[in-house]
Amino acid sequence: MTWQARAAQLAVEVASAGSRWREPVTSTPRHVFVPRWWDTPPGGEFGHWELHDGAEDEESWFATAYSDQTMITEVAGKHADHADPGSVVSGRPTSSATLPSLVVRMLRHGEVYDGARVLDVATGSGYSAALLSRLLGDGLVTSIDVEPYLVEAASARLDSIGLHPKVVTCDATGPLPGEFDRIVSMVSVRPIPPSWLVALRPGGRLVTVIANTSLIVTAMKTADGKAVGHIARDWAMFMPTRSGGDYPPRLQELFGRAQEETGEQVSRGRYPVVDAGSAWELRSMLEVMTSGGIQHGYEEGEDGRRTALLVHADGSWARAEAHGAELPEIHQSGPRRLWDILDDIREHWLINGALPLHGARVFIQPDGAIRLARGGWRKVVR
Repeated sequence: MTWQARAAQLAVEVASAGSRWREPVTSTPRHVFVPRWWDTPPGGEFGHWELHDGAEDEESWFATAYSDQTMITEVAGKHADHADPGSVVSGRPTSSATLPSLVVRMLRHGEVYDGARVLDVATGSGYSAALLSRLLGDGLVTSIDVEPYLVEAASARLDSIGLHPKVVTCDATGPLPGEFDRIVSMVSVRPIPPSWLVALRPGGRLVTVIANTSLIVTAMKTADGKAVGHIARDWAMFMPTRSGGDYPPRLQELFGRAQEETGEQVSRGRYPVVDAGSAWELRSMLEVMTSGGIQHGYEEGEDGRRTALLVHADGSWARAEAHGAELPEIHQSGPRRLWDILDDIREHWLINGALPLHGARVFIQPDGAIRLARGGWRKVVR
């Protein structure tokens, strides 16, 4: 099957009939943007990745590129384009080609219109810039990424299919290269970089995700230099912005303590163990209520024993352990009791039937602070 036939099938899957994004997906050869990628080997250990080279197996390449899935292109700063054949690496993904349906959803949240000048934050593979260029014409599209190689590779691949948007090496948290009617971010941020409001024209719209949450912010710039909008009734997860080639190291020491030590406080939890890192709404609310930065660990043994870990950059950690749905033993240390906060959130959910996140009003200040409000609930995300 040709790439054109596969792209047409993908377009049907990710863009509804009548969507203005269906034709750009149909006409864009996604495989060109991801010639090599990392994937977890079948049955392999989590966090270990093996190299796949499209030129060595075209059928697998096309099948992967035209499925609605994320393709990991860089792990721990090691890009697949630069890896030796047969390479295996370990670590966290640091760049990817986002699954096409999410790219389309984020662009739809942007309410992109003909003639709009659009900033695509996080070039990545270049696929989102390609879709925008197909729709608007490449003269209206600017794409930025912090990694010079990603900018170089995406520019060359866009050029190879006849598209020439402006692609710039740029730290998204600093000054931006121009003024725009729309800013659509394929990375997450916290807070909103103040430069975005500077670069966004009055009446312009920005779309992004709050870092370490699934919360999609959509907001329009007002005449006073602020922005007003809401948390979409939708969800997404993106890698956070960074200013260098890799993320800061994980809090391995705290994870080790959380796994092994007796906590300063030992208690019985109010609810069964939950993998909050995979429960997107719980994770999002916990991030909002703790000023962010929580990392999660979870495992379930063959005997049904479930263990969940929470660690925070301020030195707080928590461990919850129990068999099945039994109430867990909770160990906690540090300046905050993370599992108590999580249980308070779960109690709110049970009492009220929902958390006050999706649909909340958003007020973005010139310094980037995100003020959330829904009913009587208020929170500032900085």
